[in-house]
Amino acid sequence: MATAQRAAAPSTSATNLDACASALAAAERLLQLARSAVGTKSAAAGRSDSAQHALHGLAWLATYVEALRQMLGWAQRLEADGRAGEMERLLVGAAFGEYLAQIGGGIPMSQGEIVRPGQLGIPAAEVARFLAEPAVAELVENGFSDDVKVRIAALIADQPGATTFGDTGMDETLAAMREEMRKFAVEKVIPHAHEWHLENQYIPLDVIAEMSAMGVFGLTIPEEHGGLGLGKESMCLVSEELSRGYIGVGSLGTRSEIAGELILQNGTDEQKAKYLGAIASGEILPTAVFTEPNTGSDLASLKTRAEKHGDVYKVYGQKTWITHPVRADVMTLLVRTNPNEPGYKGLSMLLAEKPRGSDENPFPAEGMTGGEIEVLGYRGMKEFDISFDGFEVPASQLLGGAEGQGFKQLMATFESARIQTAARAVGVAQSAMDLALKYALERVQFGKPIYSFPRVANKIAMMAVETMIARQITYYAAREKDEGRRCDLEAGMAKLLAARIAWANADNALQIHGGNGFALEYPVSRVLCDARILNIFEGAAEIQAQVIARRLLEGAN
Repeated sequence: MATAQRAAAPSTSATNLDACASALAAAERLLQLARSAVGTKSAAAGRSDSAQHALHGLAWLATYVEALRQMLGWAQRLEADGRAGEMERLLVGAAFGEYLAQIGGGIPMSQGEIVRPGQLGIPAAEVARFLAEPAVAELVENGFSDDVKVRIAALIADQPGATTFGDTGMDETLAAMREEMRKFAVEKVIPHAHEWHLENQYIPLDVIAEMSAMGVFGLTIPEEHGGLGLGKESMCLVSEELSRGYIGVGSLGTRSEIAGELILQNGTDEQKAKYLGAIASGEILPTAVFTEPNTGSDLASLKTRAEKHGDVYKVYGQKTWITHPVRADVMTLLVRTNPNEPGYKGLSMLLAEKPRGSDENPFPAEGMTGGEIEVLGYRGMKEFDISFDGFEVPASQLLGGAEGQGFKQLMATFESARIQTAARAVGVAQSAMDLALKYALERVQFGKPIYSFPRVANKIAMMAVETMIARQITYYAAREKDEGRRCDLEAGMAKLLAARIAWANADNALQIHGGNGFALEYPVSRVLCDARILNIFEGAAEIQAQVIARRLLEGAN
């Protein structure tokens, strides 16, 4: 098998975790300086929008620090369990080496936006002091050196079919679940995914039925309600592996996750009994109907209204970017039930049932029409605009039986939704790396596989490092949720970073394919399109950064 140029394992393969801990402490001190300075700047500006670049830069800095904290924790746990091998030690050192350098020099918020320490109010002398810290200087110089890149690339080439590159840190039960999902994806999804994408086909119902049989739609629904009663960490690995096969398949569970949590946390006893078991079994497919043409992230401006007439609500208005609505049986429908209540206060959530449709007749329900939105990627479920004109919903279908609670109910699901989206991003990132590695090992140019060229192998080494970073910060957010702690900050950070990493991996994977990557016949073209949506839905990157910054500045000054 062709591999990258071999090198003896460098001394940095035994990354000093004490040095990582010292470097992390130095990064945390820099973050505290930035929090204070940005908080002062934001307060002086009077409006957060006037200090938006600094605020969002602060969010990215904090996300980097949290990512390093979780990478260190992961490595320490593996060392304690005797599970840390050469790859794991190299990955943690590379993560610290690269991210510390970016913290000191500039963090990319997107391809064209770099936030520098000075823009966060950090004095140049403090940046110099940070970079001169012995642990920081050592890791920046050696953590992701050329020798380390060569060695990571060689280790990757030795196991091209690996489930993951590096021990994920999960226990045996979750690892077995991952293997089951990986096997399903390899056998039932990957061979067909590109055809589904190119033909804009629905994911076949028999595939959905098999997912139901494996418990995908009831992972986190309690056993007493017909689910498996597992935690969000299990949701992450399932979403990751299914999205690695095809993001559409991995995303089918998102709708069940959102609907299940909405009903579990807010539904009446009757609503729980009616829906939770059926959602868990896959008998009922739900869809989320929240977004409107002119609202986007501004849900307070939502206009779709539900007028109560006796024992029914009649719904009027328009929704957009609704995923998988044609084949859905029930809509979690966010509406304005009180037009006299401004902003969020007048919003309510309806559990609106509808018949399943078809391509020929997508919405066979009175008072409901819609049209497909053609999209670059994220296919398999189809996106629609929907118009309601007197669509009737029984009053008993008001979630929780109380009006005016819709926004509060929805916000409570955002942590889980963003964790799940981060996990989908990890899966897409891993998929991009899989395709890049396979192509680089097989493609011969100038008499040797292109994986032998450092610029190619280095890209794949970086994919491995950042995919593990995204994985660990996502798992951390899931564990926080499982422990019952508020984790909107952690979930937001995971989603923000994992989405950027998925796009970077996909972009670099296409670059490795060269002109072939631009051809529709190559799956990497699909993965690139699929990766792009991750920075937009479930909170655009800019909105996500704003939310993170706002949380960081609570009580900062």
